[in-house]
Amino acid sequence: MDSQHQDVKKIFRDAMATLGAGVNVITTDGPAGCAGLTATAVVSITDTPPTMMISVNRNSAVNAIFKENGTMAVNILSAKQQLEAEYFGGIHPVSMEARFARFPFEKGALGLPLLTGALAQLEGHIIETYEVGTHTLFILELFEIRASEEKEALIYFNRAFYTLKHPS
Repeated sequence: MDSQHQDVKKIFRDAMATLGAGVNVITTDGPAGCAGLTATAVVSITDTPPTMMISVNRNSAVNAIFKENGTMAVNILSAKQQLEAEYFGGIHPVSMEARFARFPFEKGALGLPLLTGALAQLEGHIIETYEVGTHTLFILELFEIRASEEKEALIYFNRAFYTLKHPS
């Protein structure tokens, strides 16, 4: 890779670090097993039908598990769940089983692991995938949605975690 391309890649990554984002733990369970990861590249697409997009690195071992299981849960993290984000983000190198054992989960309507205390828990079926560069874009049609009354969100900005508080 030439130095000009490396510079563009670094500039792009630095620019994207300034794009604050909500923090989510994406989970699945099914024939390929139970797995999860932390993601900030999560976007709502439409409310009719309720649909989201999740971007996952192709090199992630969880990518293939999501594809084989065909389902995902998006657990939108509260400000109190930074440790969950760190563990599922790989900051603390433990097995997938240890990650799930460390935090409280319940089974959702689709049988997916839902993180207790999350701001919202959204379960759905993967209806489409797109391979774009280094990532897979998962299009998720939602079938079960739960939201809490919690007013503080976990945000990732400039390569660090922050709390976003509702003004009321």
